[in-house]
Amino acid sequence: MAAATKDAVLGSAVELAREVALGLAEQPTDVGEHLGLVVEGERLVSHRFACTARGYRGWEWTVTVARVPRARTATVCEAELLPGPDAVLAPTWVPWADRLRPGDIGPGDTLPFRADDPRLEPGWTPSGDPELDAVAIDELALARARVLSPEGRDEAAERWYRGSRGPTSAGSLAASAACGSCGFLVALRGSLGTVFGVCANEWSPDDGKVVSVDHGCGAHSETEVEAVPSDWPAPDPLIDELLLEVVPNEPSAGAPAAEAVAEPGVEGADEAPAIETEEAIAEALVADEPVADAPVADEPMADEPMADEAVADAAVTADDEPDPGP
Repeated sequence: MAAATKDAVLGSAVELAREVALGLAEQPTDVGEHLGLVVEGERLVSHRFACTARGYRGWEWTVTVARVPRARTATVCEAELLPGPDAVLAPTWVPWADRLRPGDIGPGDTLPFRADDPRLEPGWTPSGDPELDAVAIDELALARARVLSPEGRDEAAERWYRGSRGPTSAGSLAASAACGSCGFLVALRGSLGTVFGVCANEWSPDDGKVVSVDHGCGAHSETEVEAVPSDWPAPDPLIDELLLEVVPNEPSAGAPAAEAVAEPGVEGADEAPAIETEEAIAEALVADEPVADAPVADEPMADEPMADEAVADAAVTADDEPDPGP
């Protein structure tokens, strides 16, 4: 078949194609300049015009014209708005079931039933054998309409192990011990229990999450942190005087020494010997030695005459004595 060549009659039908494009556009200004033509086949040519309508950048008005053999008149075959090489297009249509992604389900949303879900298979049907039924129903909990198939189990294990709660997460690499030796790990039943468990430590960032046995965090039950000394001085002890009765220390019976009381005007008061110091008394108490009472300055008795009266009596007595003579 010979290759299609340009047709002079159809190539010159630009104004005819523009009139058709103006009839399709909502506004005459939506049809722009002529962008050229495309030879679609023998005596079949498409004229393209720029679309200047808002929201249709890169789109083109395309009008296809043709003619019969030996005819000198072009006939319009079809006209439509088609995207060009730089046109802004909507995303490719994807069905709703294929667009849905994990985490898109919110409160109140419901997924449609999938009878052919490859991740599931029929559950255990009681066989009448007590031993088999006990293992399948009581231990493995397979008495459901459908349970995980090997494919679904492998997908879940791969997803969990490669996720943020597997052995390659940043927290797991920085941990000093793995979850497999942690007392807060609750193992899963079945084959998944050999690789995964549920964290039950409220202080862990993975509390209530499925973690691999070689995962780890800083809240391991057997880890210990060396105490760091504080740079702040230790505070003085506080005594709650509302609960405790503070009783001052009382000195022992022989501890205090008598103080010398010198009354003004009494001779010899200034010459009283020094009283033992508190240090000497404390040393004596520690050595269980009696503390000598400090000497007290002699005080005049109430019946004894004062010093001036004694001098006067001495002078009178001297005058009464006889003169011994020469």
